[in-house]
Amino acid sequence: MADDEDDIILSELNNEELVEQMHQDLYDGLKDEIEEGVNILLGRDWAPYKVLTEALVEGMRIVGIDFRDGILFVPEVLLAANAMKAGMAILRPLLIESGAPRQGRIVTGTVKGDIHDIGKNLVGMMMEGAGFEVIDLGINTDVDQFLAAIDEHKPDMLGMSALLTTTMPYMKVVIDTLKEKGIRDDMIVLVGGAPLNEDFAMAVGADAYCRDAAVAVETAKELMARKHNKLASA
Repeated sequence: MADDEDDIILSELNNEELVEQMHQDLYDGLKDEIEEGVNILLGRDWAPYKVLTEALVEGMRIVGIDFRDGILFVPEVLLAANAMKAGMAILRPLLIESGAPRQGRIVTGTVKGDIHDIGKNLVGMMMEGAGFEVIDLGINTDVDQFLAAIDEHKPDMLGMSALLTTTMPYMKVVIDTLKEKGIRDDMIVLVGGAPLNEDFAMAVGADAYCRDAAVAVETAKELMARKHNKLASA
């Protein structure tokens, strides 16, 4: 594949061919090519939001499907997500400037006592790739940090991660605090991490358990669509 790539001059491709090539370059985790492709499309007067949705989000959707189906694995998806991130670095200020629509906003964090973040980072990158705004609080996040971020950013969703059985129960602490503050129903709560399962998620009061980043994106989209429909019919 790499030898074939060397023969491709991105600037000589028409728009349709370039977008298809960018999907492939994302799949292969080729950061420099994605940056070049984004700049070429912007230079052809493509709106930043169109570049995001047609070239990057669609490319990451394909990556997400193959990750879900076991064709791609975490190292490959991380490469694809990093390439996506490089493209987003170019587009983000332009998107903000143009007021482009977003899928929604999510605050994420690994809970207190837990310093594992590979899964959370992957979820964040794929969420951003799907058009969500992601506020990542990092690792070892306590309830006060979650509350402060919720107060500041007014997210549509809260995502919590844990990789240790000893830190899993802290998710309930956070959710119970949201209930005490009367803000639990203001947002969708997603939880994930290797030791979790659907039963645990329901027991602690989350809206959904996401076993991996691809499922997290699909679940977020589905729950956000339901939320919008509910608001529209209210």
